[in-house]
Amino acid sequence: MLKVLGKASSINVRKVLWACDELGLAYEREDWGSGFRDTNEAAFLQLNPNALVPVLIDDGFVLWESNTILRYLASAYGGEMLYPAQPRTRALIEQWMDWQAGEFNNSWRYAVQAIARKNPAFSDPAALQASIKDWSRNMAILEGQLVGFNGYVAGDEFMLADIPIGLSVNRWFMTDFARPNLPAVSRYYDRLSKRAGYLRHGRNGIV
Repeated sequence: MLKVLGKASSINVRKVLWACDELGLAYEREDWGSGFRDTNEAAFLQLNPNALVPVLIDDGFVLWESNTILRYLASAYGGEMLYPAQPRTRALIEQWMDWQAGEFNNSWRYAVQAIARKNPAFSDPAALQASIKDWSRNMAILEGQLVGFNGYVAGDEFMLADIPIGLSVNRWFMTDFARPNLPAVSRYYDRLSKRAGYLRHGRNGIV
């Protein structure tokens, strides 16, 4: 059985759990991270020297980086519908997954810490407004992509890129600030919410 190390409230752990649901994979999960076992323990650092969750263990094979774990699971466990082998389709999926991990995540990090987490270390009004502006800019990019594909991020069908993007979209709607109207994103959010895995690990009341 697969083992997932990381607390269930972590957005990156939730990516992996949702992917397991989509693929029908059984797994065991251990709580690691803030509020649980310390990821700086030697035992954890041997698995991931970055001291970050999630970590996947599959019959002795250890893997970290959440989007890499998604690609591995889809490739190893019959996820052709989520991660087609056709090079151009796969490249689009990976493009949007990489964008989510880089540009998209970095834009909302300060705003989420300031507004949703109420972290006192993130109390600079100018930095908050800059984060909101950049986050909104990236959401507008996503809006244009969804309009162009009329359904999901990398095409007309649900694919692997929709897992990390979908969790970030949930964060957008769950963070309390004045958001621009993005109709295609709203439709996308509702469309994802028809999937049991998203309701369990995405649109589940956790920012």
